[in-house]
Amino acid sequence: MSRGDAVTRKLVTFGRILREAGLEVGPGRLKDAIQGLDAIDLARRDEVYQALCCTLVSRRDDLPVFDAAFRAFWDRAPVTPGEGVDLGLQLPAAEAPPAVAVQELIEHDDAAAEDEPAIAAAVASPDELLRRRDFAGMTPDELRRLRRLMDDLASLHPLRRSRRLAPAHGAGVLDARRTLRQALRTGGLPLQRSWRRPKLVPRKLVVLCDVSGSMEPYARALIMFLQALAAPDGAARHVEVFAFGTRLHRLTAELAGADAATVLDRAAALLPDWGGGTRIGESLRTYNTRYGRRGMTRGAVVVIASDGWERGDLALLDRELTTVARQAHELIWVNPLKGHEGFEPLAGGMRIALEHVDRFLEGHNLLALEALAEALRANRPPAMRHAV
Repeated sequence: MSRGDAVTRKLVTFGRILREAGLEVGPGRLKDAIQGLDAIDLARRDEVYQALCCTLVSRRDDLPVFDAAFRAFWDRAPVTPGEGVDLGLQLPAAEAPPAVAVQELIEHDDAAAEDEPAIAAAVASPDELLRRRDFAGMTPDELRRLRRLMDDLASLHPLRRSRRLAPAHGAGVLDARRTLRQALRTGGLPLQRSWRRPKLVPRKLVVLCDVSGSMEPYARALIMFLQALAAPDGAARHVEVFAFGTRLHRLTAELAGADAATVLDRAAALLPDWGGGTRIGESLRTYNTRYGRRGMTRGAVVVIASDGWERGDLALLDRELTTVARQAHELIWVNPLKGHEGFEPLAGGMRIALEHVDRFLEGHNLLALEALAEALRANRPPAMRHAV
């Protein structure tokens, strides 16, 4: 184990002890603590104490608890009832260093070498932390950083085989014209044959995002992901983006060619029902009537991002979802609440949706959107999936 890994592992264990004692110590504070320890002499106990206290304690009332936990963990000093501090936990012997010296932070500890390796890696990588963090708890600055990480995901548009053929290096359909043209160079003998294969073209992708009050904590991140999908590239014209609350709004034109902050401002101004009620069935009826009849859904991958809290007619939602599922190549439902512990699809709209969808995915963090990108990638022809 390297010097930095040992410091990180022990600090993560100490952070968990503080959380169990009631302090608000999250990955962001642990990252600040790592940077603080990097700037001091780890052999000096007072400097380590000050660095950890400044980065891990946010309230004056938490100082007695922090002091007791610091002594119990780093100094292995017993917490006596006379101190008036109840940590509410028992420190396992394997997690406590055997000596008072703080420099043991950097020593190899075989007994605890496997303690929370995933968390330790996350503390060392800001981007990794961001990938796992729930959208609802992100700051505006974190959302801007998140947009940069979405670019790679947005490139995984679904593809389909076209009826048109394109030149190919391997076996396929014999390209007689090109073969004969090359035979002129060898006296009319077709020594080298040319082939063609079906051309791969973008499959239509239609995304409908719920921006009602129950989805508002996640709507901003999802709108940014949709903006990445609609970014100006070769497949952008095959992506259609809609948002709905009580009414349906087409956002495709507003999302193209703008930065993330501008996109969010445009979306908020265009959607008067942002953060309001939910009428999924009525919004889908508007989509099917106004756009589905023009062939937008036929053969497309349709993604609906919503928690399924329908305030309208469930029978209407059932009929409209039946129409979408019948016309679409695949129907994917993304629910941010699915990523929360103990989630059950109890909402009436969600129970109706599960009868029609082909895939039911999470949508609460970037890892969940990566799973969505993989689902889009699964819609590529087999040869293309191996090439990506």
